[in-house]
Amino acid sequence: MPDHIESGIFDAMKLKIGIIFGGSSREREISFAGGRTVYDNLNKSLFEAVPIFVDSCGNFVLLNWEYLYKGSIRDFYPPVDFIPESQGEFQVYAESLNPDDATVNAMFGQLGKRLSVEQLKQEIDFAFLCLHGPFGEDGKIQGLLEYFKIPYSGSGILPSAIGIDKAVQKKLMVNAGFASPNFIALSREDILSDSGEKLFQKIQQEIGFPAVVKASTQGSSIGISILHEADANQLREALLKSLFIKTISSSAWNSLSASDKNATIRVLTDIREGIGLPVKLTAGTNTEMIFHPDNLLQRLDVLFAAKHASVTLEALDAESVVLVEGFISGKEFSCIVVEREDATPVALPPTEIRKGKELFDYRSKYLPGLSRKITPIELPDAQIEAIRTECVRLFTALQFDVYARIDGFVGDDGKIYLNDPNTTSGMMPSSFFFHQAAEIGLNPSQFLTYIIRTSLLARIKSDKNGQHYDQLLHRLDSGMDAIRSAAQERTRVAVLLGGYSSERHISVESGRNIFEKLSSSTKYSPIPVFLTGHADDHQLYVIPVNILLKDNADDIKEKIDAWKIHPVVRKIIQEAASITNRFASPDALSAPRKISYEELSKMADAVFIALHGRPGEDGAVQEKLDALGVPYNGSGKESSQITIDKYRTNEILKQNGFLVAEHVLVTQDEWVKNPASVLAYIDKHIHWPFIAKPVDDGCSSAVRKIKTKEEFEAFAPKKSFRINLLF
Repeated sequence: MPDHIESGIFDAMKLKIGIIFGGSSREREISFAGGRTVYDNLNKSLFEAVPIFVDSCGNFVLLNWEYLYKGSIRDFYPPVDFIPESQGEFQVYAESLNPDDATVNAMFGQLGKRLSVEQLKQEIDFAFLCLHGPFGEDGKIQGLLEYFKIPYSGSGILPSAIGIDKAVQKKLMVNAGFASPNFIALSREDILSDSGEKLFQKIQQEIGFPAVVKASTQGSSIGISILHEADANQLREALLKSLFIKTISSSAWNSLSASDKNATIRVLTDIREGIGLPVKLTAGTNTEMIFHPDNLLQRLDVLFAAKHASVTLEALDAESVVLVEGFISGKEFSCIVVEREDATPVALPPTEIRKGKELFDYRSKYLPGLSRKITPIELPDAQIEAIRTECVRLFTALQFDVYARIDGFVGDDGKIYLNDPNTTSGMMPSSFFFHQAAEIGLNPSQFLTYIIRTSLLARIKSDKNGQHYDQLLHRLDSGMDAIRSAAQERTRVAVLLGGYSSERHISVESGRNIFEKLSSSTKYSPIPVFLTGHADDHQLYVIPVNILLKDNADDIKEKIDAWKIHPVVRKIIQEAASITNRFASPDALSAPRKISYEELSKMADAVFIALHGRPGEDGAVQEKLDALGVPYNGSGKESSQITIDKYRTNEILKQNGFLVAEHVLVTQDEWVKNPASVLAYIDKHIHWPFIAKPVDDGCSSAVRKIKTKEEFEAFAPKKSFRINLLF
């Protein structure tokens, strides 16, 4: 069949998947990043990705694709033309501009096409929900979509409404016989009408300390405090934090410098750590609304200059209920539960969360390197199975659909405590969502296809509009059948990642990103190849997807060296066979296989070098690939050998008339033999402060601003170092 005819058939079958992301919640940046991940990973042979951004005021825009790759929402919205000059150089969200409808239209005109809710039906066949928190996980968007007969991913209205409310969850879970620490749900009125002593006594008697204080309808990492000691003042502060209320005293404010005031406002208005904007400001008997950080900064200065003793700030989207519960000491885990085609749930391998600090907060959860994921959790097989059983039981009890993320603890008392069932999950590349799916052999693109198909089945089964979705399911199945039967020749691309430099973990992130994008494409078939070893011995391993999605390069190396499939995971693979037989590749979980460069050249048509530092950027890999006639991305051996050396690069730039900073190369031997001479040269030619960096490592590795002699002596290479320094 001619390529253009075959392509036309596939295009006709494609479903238009509206990726709904952003929103008004405090986790909107995670939603934005998750939307980008879904956009990148949707199977382009089956789906047309349609990015639908929801701003913090609830408006919809069909977003031009290039804005997906901004670092954060505030990097593109509001557009810079609409942002007034900020005294404190604050970045703001749209709500800080309090825009009228004409302004929203003008702003969206720079980003794409504004859509009414009614117009969504014309643009998409299916809504993939990446929204978090209120208006995303609480049943509201689900109800809206059902009204307009648009099928969507995940759970329906009722389980979503339950899944967002921790206080309601707790009561239902206890009634269903799930283990729980003692807890109290406190209303806003209870908290604000209490001076602190009455509630303190109640909590001390009924719960005790340590205790956990949570905002009832926020994400699992927002508005949470752990109180170790029985302290009434700390309790009061934690309760107000969960209500997103903050009191500032005159003495505290006036003790700050101008820069410290800016920093304080920046934290206060941060939706992740502070109370956000807009806020209701109360000073004495007067109350006013503040939308912009600059205005808040100015009003605090004015009010405290007028001798007000304190002011109270209250978020406009403040909580109405706060949950206080006993602290659970034990192993923390998260478990994804998914539905098979017959709607029976199966729990994927639960992941143990090992974090650098006690609270698994927003930063620990979403920033790389602040926590580790161990899958499956390190417990006896019987306890792992007990976790899975409880997670499936809760999934069923709360009437969840398609998939859910269920968090919990194995307490020191041996009991299993489930404490935060979620009807959606973070969808960044390193999330539990993809991490656990990889354990049964599904790469992110395949898992998203599974979610879409299973969601269609759920909507057909439960939605009053279900009969309208049969045709969509038929189109999807026909497209999947056509792809399997079509003789599509794809370019085989070996994605080379890892390495042995200090940037090997960044290389893994880069390589995963490339692998996932190629996996969802119509033209390429990626092969993940992990490189380890040393300069004289490049060791290459073809790795399965479950190893590829481990936390970092060292975890990958450890799994290669001790390859095995855990007995519980093997059992789960069998239980999920109806999923993997339809959606996974047959060899997805093959054992890691060591190969040579010669073997690499035979199994791949091209190589994508995702390595950082040495090798990869120094010409060593390029030289081996050139010898075998294998094409690869980027520069060749000669230019790579130059640019890996920062000193040599600077010298060439200088010789060719480019402006470069004053610089000098100091070798390890020079520093060890005569440090005084090095310091004298710096005093005379470089001056203080200066930037010091390794001469042949990555552009951000071990780079330091050196301000004093003592800082340099701590930074400079000792005998055990294998680096040179460039100033």
